[in-house]
Amino acid sequence: MRWNILLVAALSLGLGLGAAEARTTLTIGIQQEPPVLDPTLDATAAIAVITAHNVFEKLVSVAEDGSIVPALAHRFEVSDDGLRYVFHLHDDVVFHDGAPFDASNVVFSFERAMDTSGANPQRQSFAFVEKVEALDPLTVQITLSRPDAFFLFNMAQAQASIFSPETVATNATRPVGTGPYRFVAWSRGDRLTLERFEGHRDAGDVAIERVTFRFIADPTAAVAALLAGEIDAFPGMPAPEALARLERDPRFDVVVGTTEGEVILAFNHGRPPLDDLRVRRAISHALDRQAIIDGAYYGYGEPIGSFFPPHHRAYVDLTGLYPHDPARARALLAEAGVEELRLSLRVPTFPYARRSAEIVQAQLAEVGIRVALETVEWGYWISEIFGNRNYDMTIIAHTSPNDLGNFARGPEYYWAFHDPAFDALWERVREATDPAEMDRLLQRAQRFVAAEAVHGFLFQLPQLGVYRQGLTGYRVSSPVIFAPLGELAWE
Repeated sequence: MRWNILLVAALSLGLGLGAAEARTTLTIGIQQEPPVLDPTLDATAAIAVITAHNVFEKLVSVAEDGSIVPALAHRFEVSDDGLRYVFHLHDDVVFHDGAPFDASNVVFSFERAMDTSGANPQRQSFAFVEKVEALDPLTVQITLSRPDAFFLFNMAQAQASIFSPETVATNATRPVGTGPYRFVAWSRGDRLTLERFEGHRDAGDVAIERVTFRFIADPTAAVAALLAGEIDAFPGMPAPEALARLERDPRFDVVVGTTEGEVILAFNHGRPPLDDLRVRRAISHALDRQAIIDGAYYGYGEPIGSFFPPHHRAYVDLTGLYPHDPARARALLAEAGVEELRLSLRVPTFPYARRSAEIVQAQLAEVGIRVALETVEWGYWISEIFGNRNYDMTIIAHTSPNDLGNFARGPEYYWAFHDPAFDALWERVREATDPAEMDRLLQRAQRFVAAEAVHGFLFQLPQLGVYRQGLTGYRVSSPVIFAPLGELAWE
C-alpha cells in the first residue's frame, strides 16, 4: 500500500471577501501534496483526503461513527452465506463530463482495480472477489470466493472508486468522477481547486460552492497562514506546539480527535541484523515512547505497543511488553553478538517523523546503536524506501483502517516481513462473521506482531484540528482517511 501515510486538510477564506462569497467558498490547507489524483495508482493519504467521496464516489461510504452508509448504492443485500452482495444503484447519477453512470461503470472499475497487472497498490482489498456482474443497468452483484469481514468497509475506500472508461486514462491529473465536487485546476506545489458539481443528485444539500486545497508542508507556515486569515482550518494541524496559542485566539476552535494512524519505527526485515528478533527487541526496549510523544508531539498522542488503534473495542494494551529499559536492550544486543551496530534511519519530511527520528536517534545511541539520520522528500521515500526497500529503519504513520493485514502482504512488501503463521491468522480474521470472535482474533494478531517486535511501535497519531469559528460539519476524529466536503457549511 502506498500510503496512506498522513491525514491533513484545511480550509480558508480571504479576509476581504464579501459576506455572500464568504459563506460559499472554502480553502483547505493540506500538508502533503498528492503525487497523482487517481487513488488506484498510488495510496498516498492526500489523494483520498482530496478525492474520496468528493470527486470520486464508491458504492458505500463511512460515517464519522464508523458505520457504513449509502453512496452510489442506495441499498444493498448480503446473502446468508456472506458470499453475494447485491447493490442497487441510484438512477440519477452522471459523471462530471455529462456521461451517464450505470452498473457497467462499476464492473469496469472493479475489474480494473483487481487486475493483477495493474498498478493498484490496494489490490488486496479485492482478494476475495470472484466475480463482478451487472444484473441490469442499476443492479450490481459481487460474488466472493469466501466471506470477507472487511469487504463493505473496503468498498467505501479510495481504492474502490468508480470511474468512466472514457476518462480513466487522465484521472491522474484531471480526475472525472460522479462526486459532489468536480476538479477545476491544480497548480503543482501550491494549490488544487474543486467546485460544486451542479449535476450531482445531492447538489442542493452541498453548501460550499468552491474549495481550494493549499499545500503547506512547513508547520510554521501553517500557523502563519491561519493567523493571517489565509486559511480557515487545519484538521491535521502539523504544529502541535502552536495549539495552546491558537486555543486562546477567539477566531478558532481547536479540537483533538483520533485517527487510524499508527506511528511506527519500521524495520527492514530483509537487512541483517534486523532479521534477528533479539535485535528488534533490543531496539524496542531502547525506546521511551512517552519521551518521543512529549518531544515530537508536545504530549499529544497515545503510546502503542502494537499495530492497532487504542480507541478500537478490540484493542489490547501491549505497551508494557517492552518497557524503556536500556540495560535490557544492551544485554539483548550482546546476546545477539552485535557490537558497534550502525543503522540508517531515513524519514520523510513530515514534522512528526522528523522530530520523532531525532529523539529515537538519541535513545538508540544510549544503548550503543549509532544511527545515521537522513530526511528525504516524499517522492524519494515512495521510490526508494517503499518501492526499493533501500533503508534499515524509517518512521511513518500508517493511516489506513483495518491495516493489521499489512503483515500478511508477504516479503515483497516494504517491511520484507513474512510469517506463514500470521498469514493463516489473518485469513481467519477476514473470514470471521461473529464480532466477538473477530475481536478475539484481532487481539491475537496484535499480540503476534508485538511478540515478534516486527517494528518499534511508537504512538497513535492524533487528529489535531484548528477551525475558524462559524465552520460546521467537520469531523473531529477520522475512522477513515477521507472527510467529505459536502458535510461542511458556514453558519
